[in-house]
Amino acid sequence: MVSMKGVARHASVALGTVSKYLNTPERVSPAMQARIRAAIDELGYTRNEAARQLKSGRSRTLTLVALELNNPFFGEVAEAMERRATEDDLFLSIVSANGDAEREAEYIRLLVQQRVYGVILASGHTQTSELDLLHSTDTPTVLMDAYPDVDRFSSCSVDDFTGAKHAVSHLVQQGCQRITFVGGEMKTHQIAQRLRGAQSAIAESSGVKMEIIATNDRSVTAGISAGDDISRRRKAERPDGIFAANDSLAIGIIESFVRTGTVLVPDDIAVIGYDDVDFAAASAVPLSSVRRPRVEFGRGAVDLVTEQARAATRTAVRHTIIQPELVVRHSSTRTG
Repeated sequence: MVSMKGVARHASVALGTVSKYLNTPERVSPAMQARIRAAIDELGYTRNEAARQLKSGRSRTLTLVALELNNPFFGEVAEAMERRATEDDLFLSIVSANGDAEREAEYIRLLVQQRVYGVILASGHTQTSELDLLHSTDTPTVLMDAYPDVDRFSSCSVDDFTGAKHAVSHLVQQGCQRITFVGGEMKTHQIAQRLRGAQSAIAESSGVKMEIIATNDRSVTAGISAGDDISRRRKAERPDGIFAANDSLAIGIIESFVRTGTVLVPDDIAVIGYDDVDFAAASAVPLSSVRRPRVEFGRGAVDLVTEQARAATRTAVRHTIIQPELVVRHSSTRTG
């Protein structure tokens, strides 16, 4: 097997220069980079990553613990994370326990045992014992839009309270007076914040009422089920505005209305979602939504992890709060 020493001899450079090229190539001149790269290609050198991790004490794996994998938003955020991680020579892995706190606890214990480079927690279900474990083992950890307790860890979050308040205020401005909030797992921090924001907008709007429809999850299928239930009501008992906790639910609700033909969007019921995933604008009725900046969100979380990993101590806690943006399309815009 070809070693770094062999590459150095073949390129007629010092061993330290090869090491610098592999770890911080920007510190090596372009001419020297070309010589070393040519030697690596000619010899077929492959870095021994296991040995590198053993020497450094940590792997180059950064792990995202996601809330759910069926929500396109997390896929789009993960793509931004992966691009940013690659710039720092990191490998991004993704796990999700889909709300199972015990299974997530097993994942986190395994990640600590593997001494991963860092962990980004975005599930909202991590137990105190696992947070204690991450903190006590000095594992660089960032809380992503999911946790109210951020005393010990850096965090990157979107102001979901304000985003939800803007969404419901928009429905009220469109003339809606009977608004329904559709969303599952109210104990999840992100969803609870969106519900609080919606309730705040209702409290400031005279004569407007809101009901809550809980769902088992936040999928398109759950949205279809909620839409079917609303369609079966008498017209006077239906809401005239719906704020869904995410776009998957909102798209499912609109699909149900279009399929049954009993409800017109937005004339009978105005609908607005949350996240503004890529296909929101291409739904059966172009969906109004609250946009969470995916690239800024994903890259920001990775930057906080690398900042923690490079710090001499884990005491430098920093919090980044990103403001969402209301995107108005046809699903919530009334002309009358």
